[in-house]
Amino acid sequence: MLSEIIPAGVILKERVSINKILYILFVFLFLLMGCTNPFAPAFDENFDDNRPSLSDLTTLEGVFQNFQYSYTFKDTLIYGKLLAGDFIFTYRDYDQGFDVSWARDEDMLTTNGLFRNSERLDLIWNNIILSTEDSTAATVIRGFNLNITFNPTDVVRVDGRANLSLRKDKETQTWQITRWLDESNF
Repeated sequence: MLSEIIPAGVILKERVSINKILYILFVFLFLLMGCTNPFAPAFDENFDDNRPSLSDLTTLEGVFQNFQYSYTFKDTLIYGKLLAGDFIFTYRDYDQGFDVSWARDEDMLTTNGLFRNSERLDLIWNNIILSTEDSTAATVIRGFNLNITFNPTDVVRVDGRANLSLRKDKETQTWQITRWLDESNF
């Protein structure tokens, strides 16, 4: 019926002009957005945090900050940088009544399993009980609290002390853990 009143050429011209208008509006909106991803927030340049998320490992406190970071974000790369090649981990097996030790490779596998199987790890470093340091070696005994959340109904709380021996690399001047004696309730 419409074709009887309006000739076909006029309808076609109106469709073309509507398509052009929609196309121009689309291009205008695209340019107006400026290629900004609406789902990604902008980087906050004014964020002020007194301590960096990663430390440079030239200080003992930097080692503890990176240790905490690696557990919080379950980052085995950061954790691995903390451990010397000859690292030894030792804990007390209370059921068997003796100490169990393992080397760096087994510790990395064990820690990776912990990181993968937990939903959340909250590590809090407490007071330093003992600290001795010279130019190439250090021993630090420090209290800690660790909450391991496997799921909302399975949360394990570990309290104790980490007895750490550290060595400073002569070339890089960074500290690495050579021995960790776990003195916890776990």
